[in-house]
Amino acid sequence: MGEYLPPPSPLLILAAYVERELPDVVIDIVDCQAEQLSWQGLEQRIESIEPTIVCTSGFTTNAYACARTCELAKKVNEDIVTVAGGIHFSSTPEESLKNFPEIDYIVRGEGERTLVDLIKTIENEGPMNSVQGLSWRHNGTIVRNPPRPLIENLDSLPYPAYHLVEQHLKKYHFAMMAGRNTRFMIVEGARGCEYRCSFCTQWSHWGNIWRTKSAKRIADEIEHLNETYGGVFLWFTDDHMNLRQRGKPLYEELRHRRCKDDIMLFFQARTDDVAHHPDLIENLRDVGTYWILCGVETDSPELLKEYNKNISTADAYTAMKLLHQNDIFSQAMFVIGGRKDTHESIERIRQYSQDITSDLAIYTALTPFPGTSFYETAKKNGWVEDMNYTNYDMTHVIMPTETLTRQEVQEELWRCYYSFYGSITKGISGVFAKNKLKRTIYRHMAGQHVLTKLRGLI
Repeated sequence: MGEYLPPPSPLLILAAYVERELPDVVIDIVDCQAEQLSWQGLEQRIESIEPTIVCTSGFTTNAYACARTCELAKKVNEDIVTVAGGIHFSSTPEESLKNFPEIDYIVRGEGERTLVDLIKTIENEGPMNSVQGLSWRHNGTIVRNPPRPLIENLDSLPYPAYHLVEQHLKKYHFAMMAGRNTRFMIVEGARGCEYRCSFCTQWSHWGNIWRTKSAKRIADEIEHLNETYGGVFLWFTDDHMNLRQRGKPLYEELRHRRCKDDIMLFFQARTDDVAHHPDLIENLRDVGTYWILCGVETDSPELLKEYNKNISTADAYTAMKLLHQNDIFSQAMFVIGGRKDTHESIERIRQYSQDITSDLAIYTALTPFPGTSFYETAKKNGWVEDMNYTNYDMTHVIMPTETLTRQEVQEELWRCYYSFYGSITKGISGVFAKNKLKRTIYRHMAGQHVLTKLRGLI
């Protein structure tokens, strides 16, 4: 969808914890995107830093880039210890250690305590089998140490170490959402989700448990990012906002703070969570909430059940209406490419996406990410036709349906975008919309030639 340069928030969160627990450890964060480093440039940076340990993490779509980073570290100095983490490597530790010999250790799941424990064990030359949450090799055999218990009190975590990338803060942006000149930062208010959507990696990664920081701690962090670093467009990275539990306390914490008039909050929420709490939506708009993303997914009750979403189409209509009424920009996400999908069912999804009148629609191809229950089913039944993880970006089609080829699903994905954005009338109305965010997005998309790029995938 165009230019996007986020701060490396997982590394900032980990770095802050390591700094606090191991103050003698010197930490460098190398943000190759912000620094526009090529692979050769990254190799030179590693040479100049002379690190003892190189850590990297990623999603499935950039797993190969993470492995290549570790490969470069070993090329510079084979004694450098390489560590990979994040959702993909947590879900595929055996596969990854087998396929990527350049990775020494994989930190599974929640990384703070495991990484600190690993660093201590390396420094003291202790036994690796004592490090909970670690996968590694021993005498040619892949060892999976017992899992590490989750952190009970997320308020105990330090603020992310934005001071380590302070020189790059002006570069971080989400141009489509807020323009290039609005400082973009990420807030982690919670981890995990108690729902079990079949295509989602998050709930299993965090143990199917939802844990949250207190409303005061979240508001303190928002205030800190705004007043210390000038953060304005703040994206909640939470997979489940849980308005029924956190909406009112968060509003009460923010409404008396000066930063509420200077921030633009963006978060994702379930359609039922929005639809059933109209009073909270109005209140959260008053403290800087400008943008809410909802996973609408499909108009089919059968597919919603298959996806284990536990939402209704009625909630989607109500949620979008509420957001419009409160001048909150609405983004709806849709999924095509389910096993039962046909040309006709995808056409109904297209019509549905028009009918609920969201400001922005994003269509994705159902993708069998490792770590999901859907992946296990798809792999077992031989549905997966593309094992190149680089294409696991929800835009490249990975599987056919029962009646459509991958090529046909790819064409349908383009038609979804064309039906929503290809109308000249809709484009003009978007470019001149009253809502500033809507104007920004439609002008950005026109300049990025998004439809042309999507057409190129067919």
